[in-house]
Amino acid sequence: MLDCISVSNMRRSDALTIEKYVPGPTLMYRAAMGVFLAAQWHGSITIAVGSGNNGGDGYALAYILKRNGIDSRIVMLSDKWSDDGAFFAGRAKALGVKAEPYTPGCMTGSDIIVDCLLGTGFKGAVRQSYAEAIQEINESGAFVISVDINSGMDGDTGLAVTAVRSDLTVTVGYVKNGLITPDAGKRIRRLVCAEIGIVLDREENKICSESEWNDSCADRENYFLCPPHLDMTPIDASSFELG
Repeated sequence: MLDCISVSNMRRSDALTIEKYVPGPTLMYRAAMGVFLAAQWHGSITIAVGSGNNGGDGYALAYILKRNGIDSRIVMLSDKWSDDGAFFAGRAKALGVKAEPYTPGCMTGSDIIVDCLLGTGFKGAVRQSYAEAIQEINESGAFVISVDINSGMDGDTGLAVTAVRSDLTVTVGYVKNGLITPDAGKRIRRLVCAEIGIVLDREENKICSESEWNDSCADRENYFLCPPHLDMTPIDASSFELG
C-alpha cells in the first residue's frame, strides 16, 4: 500500500522533517535524485522553472544531470528562489548550466522538457506567462516530465483549467490526493512517487494495488484502488546525501 495525503499534510510533514531530521537542501537533492532515477535522459533537455521549491527542484536536477555528464538548460519563468532553490541555482551555475528567461518559442526542439513551474500548493488561475509556457510545453512534442505535480493542477482535487500534460510525473515524498483522481489521470500518462525520507505528520489515505484490494478495503472510506496511471513501485531516494 502507498500513503496518499493532502497538500496541507505534506507541508506539515516536510516542515517536521526539516526541523527534526533532514536539512532542507538534502531533501531537495533527494527529490531531484528521484526524478533523475525515474527517467531515461537523452537529447536536448530543457528544465522550465518557476519560483519556490518546485523551481529549486529543477535547479537541483540540472546540477545532478551535469555532474553525471548530461547537459541541460534552464528556462526561467521567475528569478525569485527559495533559500534551497538559490543554493542549487548557484551550484548549477558553478558547473556551467545555462539559464535564460522564458521567451515564447524558446522550448522548441527540446527532446525532454521538465516541468518545475508550479508546485502542489498552487490554487486559482494560472498567470498569463505561465499559461503561455504550459501551452508551449503541451504542444512541444517533447517527452514531458512534471516534478511533484503537473503545473496548474490542484494538488487536493486534481482539477485544472490550464495544466501541463505529462508523460511522467514524479511526485515527491508521498502521493497527493489530487493525483489519483480521474481528472489527474487525463493529464498524466505515468505517475511514480519518489521516497526521500519525509516523516509523515499523520496517516490519511491508503492506495491499494489490485492484489491487495478486498472487501475490507472497499468498506473503508480512506482506502482507494490504484488508478491505471499510478506505478505502485516507488523510487527510493531516501538514502542519498548531498554531494
